[in-house]
Amino acid sequence: MTMDGKVALVTGGSRGLGMRMVTAFAALGADVIIASRKLENCEKLAQFVGEEYGRKALPVACNVSDWEQCDALVAAAYAEFGRVDVLVNNAGLSPLYPSLDQVGEGLWDKVIGINLKGPFRLSSLIGTRMAAGDGGSIINISSMAAIRPAPEHLPYAAAKAGLNALTEGLAQAFGPTVRVNGIQCGAFLTDISEAWTPEVVEVLTRDVALGRCGEPDEVVGAAVYFATEASSFATGATLRLDGGVR
Repeated sequence: MTMDGKVALVTGGSRGLGMRMVTAFAALGADVIIASRKLENCEKLAQFVGEEYGRKALPVACNVSDWEQCDALVAAAYAEFGRVDVLVNNAGLSPLYPSLDQVGEGLWDKVIGINLKGPFRLSSLIGTRMAAGDGGSIINISSMAAIRPAPEHLPYAAAKAGLNALTEGLAQAFGPTVRVNGIQCGAFLTDISEAWTPEVVEVLTRDVALGRCGEPDEVVGAAVYFATEASSFATGATLRLDGGVR
C-alpha cells in the first residue's frame, strides 16, 4: 500500500486519531493538509512531518462547522497542491450536558455543525472536484454512538448517524471514480481519554469483546486501507473499529 504522489486532507488532524492518520499517510509518501481549529498545533505537526518524512505539509486553521471556513480550506488546499486525493472527515465534538432538557440550541447546533455539516460541505466540494478529475477517496470517521445511542450523547449520536447516511449517499453521488467509506470507532485512548476516571474506562470496556479501549495507532490500518487501492472495490461501506462492542 503506497500513497506516493497523493495529497491527503485530514480535519481534526493536529491531535488524536487525526494526527496518527496524518503521520501514517506521510510515511507512505503523501503530502498532507492538516486542518484544525488551532493553527499553532497544525503548524507544529506540519514541521514534524517535513522533518521526519520529507513531505510537504500545509497547516490550515479551520472550524468545519463554519461553511465559509470550509470553503476557504478547500481553496487553500487546491491553491497549494492543485488536487486532493484523500479527504478524511475526522473533526468531531461531543460536549457533556447535565440532562436532555438542558441541551441548548447552541450546543445542538455546534455538535451537528462539526460532526455533520462540515463533512457534508467538504465532501460536496472536494468530491465534486475528485469526480471531475482523477477520482479519490473520502473517509468519514463515525462512532459506535451512531448505532448504540445513549442518553448522555444523543446530539452526537444523531450527527454520526447522519454521517453514516452521508457515507452511503455520497458513494452513490460520486461513483464510480470516488470511493466514500466510513470508520465507525469505539473508545480510543487519545489525549481526551486522559480525563477519564477508572470508572468511565470500566463502563466503556465492559461490553467489548477485546476487553479494552483502542490505542490511537490502531486506527491506521483501517484508514490506510480506505485511502489506498487496497480497498478498490469498497465504497459506501462503514467498518466497525470498536474491539467488538456488543
